[in-house]
Amino acid sequence: MDYLWAFLTGGALCAVGQLLIDLTSMTPARILVTYVVSGVFLGAAGIYEPLVEFAGAGATVPLTGFGYNLAKGVNEAVTKDGLIGALTGGLEACAGGITAAVIFALIVALIFNKGDKTAKIFG
Repeated sequence: MDYLWAFLTGGALCAVGQLLIDLTSMTPARILVTYVVSGVFLGAAGIYEPLVEFAGAGATVPLTGFGYNLAKGVNEAVTKDGLIGALTGGLEACAGGITAAVIFALIVALIFNKGDKTAKIFG
């Protein structure tokens, strides 16, 4: 049942994003930012945590989960380190995901772009 709830929750979040693309004049970039900011606000307000406990990866994998993770990291770092945690907590909590995104984007760019890009990047 956990897999089903994760699938349905993640699918619902994606369906809302698709509806926003189809029915509004919002650009995909604005929708992505809206999802991340919504995750931050819902996470900071404590509303997103029950959804994460209920749906697991269905709530943490979409962009709202990224925003939730940022808010959670900041909250924990502020509790632990004080005001400096507001600057470091979000990046510390999301460092693995950000690093993976940058590395995989580089790999895909090197593989699928026309021409020899390796000399420009590494040479």
